[in-house]
Amino acid sequence: MKHIWKTYNIVVAIIGAIIIGSCASMGRPDGGARDVDPPVPLSSNPPAGQLNFNGKRLIVNFDENIQIDDAFNKVVVSPAMSQPPAVSANGRRLTVEFRDTLRDSTTYTVDFADAIKDLNEGNILDGFAIDFSTGPTIDTLRISGMVLGADNLEPAQGMLVGVHSNLSDTALTKLPLDRIARTNQLGQFTIRNLPAGRYHVFAIDDVNRDNRWDRSEAMAFYDVVVEPVVEQFELTDTLRSSQGGDSTAMRRGLRYLPNDVLLSLYKEDYTPQYLKDYGRPERRKANMVFGAKADSLPRVTITNGEFAGRDFSEFTVLQANRGLDSLTYWISDPRLIEADTLRLAVTYMKTDSTEQLSQFTDSLRFDFRSPRQKKKKDDEQPLDSLGNPIRTEFTGITALGGNQQELHRDLLLEFTEPIASIDSAAIRFEMQVDTLWQPVAGFRMLPDSLNPVLNRRIAQKWQPGSKYRLSIDSAAVYNIYGDPNKPFIHEFTTKQPDDYSSITFLLSGLPADTTVVVELLGSGDQAQYRMQARGNKVTFTYLAPGTYYARLIIDSNGDGRWTPGDVAMQRQPEETYYFPKKLNLKKNWDIEQAWNIYDLPLDMQKPQAIKKNKPKLKAGEQPLKDPEEEEEADSPFGAYDPNTGQLLPQRR
Repeated sequence: MKHIWKTYNIVVAIIGAIIIGSCASMGRPDGGARDVDPPVPLSSNPPAGQLNFNGKRLIVNFDENIQIDDAFNKVVVSPAMSQPPAVSANGRRLTVEFRDTLRDSTTYTVDFADAIKDLNEGNILDGFAIDFSTGPTIDTLRISGMVLGADNLEPAQGMLVGVHSNLSDTALTKLPLDRIARTNQLGQFTIRNLPAGRYHVFAIDDVNRDNRWDRSEAMAFYDVVVEPVVEQFELTDTLRSSQGGDSTAMRRGLRYLPNDVLLSLYKEDYTPQYLKDYGRPERRKANMVFGAKADSLPRVTITNGEFAGRDFSEFTVLQANRGLDSLTYWISDPRLIEADTLRLAVTYMKTDSTEQLSQFTDSLRFDFRSPRQKKKKDDEQPLDSLGNPIRTEFTGITALGGNQQELHRDLLLEFTEPIASIDSAAIRFEMQVDTLWQPVAGFRMLPDSLNPVLNRRIAQKWQPGSKYRLSIDSAAVYNIYGDPNKPFIHEFTTKQPDDYSSITFLLSGLPADTTVVVELLGSGDQAQYRMQARGNKVTFTYLAPGTYYARLIIDSNGDGRWTPGDVAMQRQPEETYYFPKKLNLKKNWDIEQAWNIYDLPLDMQKPQAIKKNKPKLKAGEQPLKDPEEEEEADSPFGAYDPNTGQLLPQRR
């Protein structure tokens, strides 16, 4: 016994010495290689492919602790259930509780998309699914593909993708989809466990979760009937022996087709028409905003006060945008202005429950309460010769272009209220020649076509690098309320041609007579410049130097803008393409840039820098960059020919 205790004490002493030695070390402990692998499913109950299943839950065991991300939206059971299942994770176990009765003799798929990831590193298990059948057979065919935004080529994440075996035109709106899946972070999908047959394929942004399409939801359709098949093919594997030699082995695999269905997601050019908002932000103004553009103005009738029954237009000046969906009524009659409450009957075409326009009248109340103002002392009030307070309200004038005038644009003036009269004799427009101001002959101040109520423009062929002066004497302009302007002087200098850039796109891959719309985009993927053209050459001039991206639309109907699709007419949305690199434009550069719109697949065209729907990064992971974009960003040149690699900027 003593011998045993002696041995035990020696072992304890050795272990203690090791521990003390470890504690004395000041180095950072090595945590080993970073875990980059997703969780691995080890087993499931029922197992994949189980026949005659009649249980109420599915359990999957993994090789590590897991977590579930947004199970409500990402985990899909197909065919859909009226009660979604309860999905939970506990340690290495995932449980799916079915809260709806399973159909007899039906193949079910539980598709987890990219909802499963490991607990510590967040590595995603993408595309994992379990299938089983409540009958003696199981369906195995698949349809795979991708959903992209039709107008912006963004990966359409979380879209419901499904099929109809009923090929009638009304199935999409009347019936739920037969089998469904959801797109992952890259917009990819696989609809699994299909029986042999012919299908229409759709994608839906299923906001109300009813597994069918409503016109207010974004959608995509494949305009070819799909018949899924499976085919065998041979794979060649390379095997390496322990002695270092290589050998090859052949094995058979299965390929499920089609696997390249591309769906272009769009929202129909349809918005229900209704009165979206209204109010009286100022005593002189009444605003109305409608949900959609209109072909005609509403009929507005006063329903209270001494003018009850009269048309509101008799007492107002209307400021309307081109779509007639944003209206501002400038009230001109003092008696209506002073009224704290206006009651109006607004008759317009409204979308009814059958999605048809029908005449509707809204009874509206417009209230205004003047804010309390601090009363001025008598000696602060300006008085006229008779001792009466002088009116101190004036028409404001603003030059919208600032003190740098663009060579290709008109000088634009904005007034604070609608204008009643302008005395052209009290307005002078001059250009500085040497040190003297010389009148500019033949200038005219015209209403602006976009906002003729408030804006005026001066159209002029500008002399580059010259100084101009616009002078408007006091009381030269009166608004509809009788308020004059204060003296207004605006001095500005026109830019030089060297301040601008230009770019010419040499298009290829299109028929010569194709009408296109080309847009230069900013960093927010918004169009800064737009041009409609026909042929293989599109030139933008008078560009501000900076970084741009480019988008091209096949303008099939020639209306100068992107047009969405129409599933009832089997018309796909107009095709959109992106130039895959950014364009750095410098001052005084003319650039020619070759652009074959078919050089890259659609999902690889949009530059990462302006892509919004990017996969979520793992902890410590760096965002994906376009190698070609990095190369171009570091280059002092604006663009290059991707076919020859030659730089193409040319100085003027």
